[in-house]
Amino acid sequence: MTATTSADPRLSGRALRRVAFDEETIASRVAELGAEITNAYPDGELLVLGLLKGSFIFLSDLVRHIVRPIQVDFLVAASYGDATVSSGTVRLLYDPETTLEGKHILLVEDIVDSGRTLNRLMTVLEERAPRSLEICALLHKRIAIELNHDPKFVGFDAPHEFLVGYGLDHAENFRHLPYIASLQ
Repeated sequence: MTATTSADPRLSGRALRRVAFDEETIASRVAELGAEITNAYPDGELLVLGLLKGSFIFLSDLVRHIVRPIQVDFLVAASYGDATVSSGTVRLLYDPETTLEGKHILLVEDIVDSGRTLNRLMTVLEERAPRSLEICALLHKRIAIELNHDPKFVGFDAPHEFLVGYGLDHAENFRHLPYIASLQ
């Protein structure tokens, strides 16, 4: 999909290269993911654990399509700062307060890129003895050569571009866009 985004008043004159996924396409796929997750967890306690900040919009839409009892909590990890490439160092800035032991844990991520953040987080979460531990990613670039845990649920295969919108940012900008676009 391509679209001119320069006329979008939310951009304050900044230009994006193209729209990769529009609002309607995202909404449809998120509803499908919610149904897939509902079917995958017929019993037991399910904790949907959002990785902030990038996943917050995706997570809020996703949980409304999961038709079963769930709990929601968050993690905050940092590896990008204001760069467009991961630094390789993952810092856990906020740890969930919810007990993970014996629960199905679904870690919700905005985008799988290098895989470093996911590898670090999965190790930390596995140590807490969950009943099961899976990943749901809105976007997967399929370039992570050292990814130890492949996402069970994936919204879209992502182009190899730096993407913003629908929660994804560059230096805290563009998260509020209702579509996903590549940064120029």
